[in-house]
Amino acid sequence: MDRRQFLATSTAFLAAPAWAEADAGAPAYVTAASRPDGSTWIVGLSAAGTQRFAFPIPGRGHAAALHPSRAEAIAMARRPGTFAVVMDCTDGREITRLASPEGRHFYGHGAFTADGRYLLTTENAYDVPEGRLGVWDAEAGYARVDDLPSGGIGPHEIIRLADGGFCVANGGIQTHPDYERRMLNIPTMRPNLTYLSEAGQIDESVEPPEAMRLNSIRHIAASGAQVAIALQWQGNPLEQVPLMATHRRGEALQYHDHPETRRLKQYAGSIALAVDGREIVVTGPKGGHVIFFDAASGSPIPGRDLEVAAGAAPAAEGMAITVAGGLAFGDSRSSRFVPVPGDWSWDNHLVVIG
Repeated sequence: MDRRQFLATSTAFLAAPAWAEADAGAPAYVTAASRPDGSTWIVGLSAAGTQRFAFPIPGRGHAAALHPSRAEAIAMARRPGTFAVVMDCTDGREITRLASPEGRHFYGHGAFTADGRYLLTTENAYDVPEGRLGVWDAEAGYARVDDLPSGGIGPHEIIRLADGGFCVANGGIQTHPDYERRMLNIPTMRPNLTYLSEAGQIDESVEPPEAMRLNSIRHIAASGAQVAIALQWQGNPLEQVPLMATHRRGEALQYHDHPETRRLKQYAGSIALAVDGREIVVTGPKGGHVIFFDAASGSPIPGRDLEVAAGAAPAAEGMAITVAGGLAFGDSRSSRFVPVPGDWSWDNHLVVIG
């Protein structure tokens, strides 16, 4: 099969995995976490906040990619990690482990093709430098079969869209593992949002205006034709800029300010849409605050304080957000706290699987 056509067998499939609906014991969410002793874990949580499993991993994790038809999640290492763990989500058992090739590291995110055949992982080819997407064959034990250009520097999150294609948040920040997490190109950084066809070909790329060039595009969520974007400002720390943007194909990026943006301390941790699609939430783990927007208009909705608010995902009550000591369920109008024992410190993502 032609190396640029192997993704074209996918068809749109964005619903919850069939196995999650069939298995009452399966977790509703997967998230990365750590404990005070420095140990790092992947944790499965039920819709009620009950811990289903906790699996130790060799370094700090970030997000997970979920297979559309098998009870498998790929727990990705946080930049500049080089490991990914394939897990059985019903019990937290390890199936296999992936390692990034020489000269690469993972960025903490991945996405499956709609048919579940291939996994795409965001990677840094740090000596080039160039953003790449690793391609792994899930039917061949996750053998690495190819890689593709991400369309920019620092590809962070990748999501699959309703048409079977993909959207990549190229954060624009050049890094190298020899310099740990130091940002090496701030004077010249250029983030972008790149769209790929289901065959892996770059269809469109949009950059921010010059005034927003230092607003790194990090995390994304999609609803219909609209992509919502969480931003992290790398410019003057005294300057206040929007930390949420939206985009539709063929248009410019639209930035949406909020009177409480300052509370996030120029760092948006996660972004998610409520289960009914009406609200967007942006978390601020550094500021212990979350802000809300009307998904249709982008208008701000009053936020609230939530200690160490990190990952966010749709939930039956609107949204679920990982916070200090547990989960917060609700929306802009109300919220309830559910404790999760274990003294966990959550990473920035809560991935919904049920």
